[in-house]
Amino acid sequence: MLKQLMLLSMVVFFFGCSSDQPKEIRIATNSWIGYSPLFYANETGELKKLNMKLVTNVSLAEASDIFEVAKAELVTTTQHEYFSLKESVKNVIPIILIDRSDGGDMILSNRTQEQLYKDETIYAYLESDSINNELLAAFLEKKKLTHKNIVYINEDQLQISDLDNNTDKSMLIVTYSPYNLKLETKGFKELASTKDINSLIVIDALCAKTSIYKTEKKRLQELKIIIDNAIEEINTNPQKVYKLVAKYLDNMSYEEFLDSLNSIKWINKNPPQELMEKIEHLGYKEAVLIK
Repeated sequence: MLKQLMLLSMVVFFFGCSSDQPKEIRIATNSWIGYSPLFYANETGELKKLNMKLVTNVSLAEASDIFEVAKAELVTTTQHEYFSLKESVKNVIPIILIDRSDGGDMILSNRTQEQLYKDETIYAYLESDSINNELLAAFLEKKKLTHKNIVYINEDQLQISDLDNNTDKSMLIVTYSPYNLKLETKGFKELASTKDINSLIVIDALCAKTSIYKTEKKRLQELKIIIDNAIEEINTNPQKVYKLVAKYLDNMSYEEFLDSLNSIKWINKNPPQELMEKIEHLGYKEAVLIK
C-alpha cells in the first residue's frame, strides 16, 4: 500500500510539473545582422527561460516556409514575406518591430553602372520570393534599366554567396549582410543599397498568428524585453555580443560586425512617428505592436 501511494505521488508530481511548463514556441529566422538580438538571446539562454527555440534558415523565404507549414510559431520577416504569409496562412500580424535596413540590403555587380547600360542582357541573382525582388525592381527603375533583358535566377543567399565572378557576363546580385562580404572579396562592387534607394522601406519584425498573440501575450511581452535588453547590450558591449553571435553571421570579423551594425537602424523602441505613419497602412498596426 505504501509503495502504491508513493507511486501515485510520483505520477501526480510528474504531471503536475509538466503542466506548469509552457508550450515551446519556435522562432523561424535567418542570417541577418538585424536579427543579432535573437541570436544573442539564444546564446545567453534567455530564450530557453521562456521555452523558446530558434529555427535558423539560409534565406528569408525558407524561414517563411517553416512558419507556413506550422513548424514555427513566430517568424522574422520583412514586409514582403509578411504580405505573402497573409495570403497563404491568414491571420498573421507583425507583433514586434526590430530594425530598419539602412544600407544592409544591397545590389552588387561585376560591372559599373555605365557598363550595365551597354550590355543587352543582365543576369540577376536573388531570392525571388523575398524583399530581394522589390529591391531589384526599385534599383532597375531608379537606374533606368527596366528595358534591358533581365534573366532572373532564383537562389538562396548561401548559394548566391558562392557565385564566381564570371567576367564574360553582366551580373547583378541582390544580397544583404553578412552574405555580401564573401561576394565583395571576389570583386563584386556595391552599386546601390537601402540607404540610397529611398522609394523602398525595408522593415524587419517578428510576426505571429493572432491566436498565438492572444494566448501567449505575456510571454511575447517578456520576449520583447529580452530583445530590447539584447539591443542595449549590442550598443554598449558590441565585442561581447560579437563573440556569441559571429557563428550566426558567417563568422564575419569584429570590424565587419561593427560596419554591418551601421547599415541598420533599431526601431524596437520609440520608432519615428513618420516611419509609423508610412508602415501603418502596410499592416504594422501601432495598437497591436508590443512595446
